[in-house]
Amino acid sequence: MIKPGRFIVVEGLEGAGKSSAIATIRNWLQQHQIQVVCTREPGGTPLAEQLRTLVKQIDNNEQLAPETELLLMYAARVQLLTNVIRPALSRGDWVLADRHDMSSRAYQGGGRQLDELLINNLRSTVLGNTRPDLTLYLDIDPAVGLSRAAARGELDRIEQEQLAFFVRTRQKYLQIAATEPDIVSIDASQPLAAVQQAIVSALNDYFSGQADG
Repeated sequence: MIKPGRFIVVEGLEGAGKSSAIATIRNWLQQHQIQVVCTREPGGTPLAEQLRTLVKQIDNNEQLAPETELLLMYAARVQLLTNVIRPALSRGDWVLADRHDMSSRAYQGGGRQLDELLINNLRSTVLGNTRPDLTLYLDIDPAVGLSRAAARGELDRIEQEQLAFFVRTRQKYLQIAATEPDIVSIDASQPLAAVQQAIVSALNDYFSGQADG
């Protein structure tokens, strides 16, 4: 009998350090001889990557409606879930994702202030019973995160939003994290070594709980 895989997601605002966190988690999984499939959202399949481009690129000729942005996110998510995430979990692999559904709830629900019922209906339709086993939310002040993102290079369409957008997004992230037990919040403003240690501690706690179960 194939042991079921686990689904780990890393979330956070721009500049929160998701790439470093994912590298830390991947290293931890490899040390435990766990086969891992890495994904990102939006993206992760050829079609989903095309949708990512539509969401991220700046089009001076046509403004992307918030509802269109939301639907493109979920269209990409369907492709990724169907073609990558669910098959990997069925094989017994672990999936490590750079963003997932929490991003839509925070960015489109909080940042764009779209109707929560609309988002929940999409979530129910698209996700079904597939949910992350563990989400690590990297919390950072939006101004600090945007400064880090700007230092990396040219900003995409979403990264160029006003600070107030990211303040609302962070507030939604914190609201969700405070109410759902499978989400661990980590202070991403700490030095890198401290963030990495917090991530490893969260993984050890989760892994220990799985072993006890």
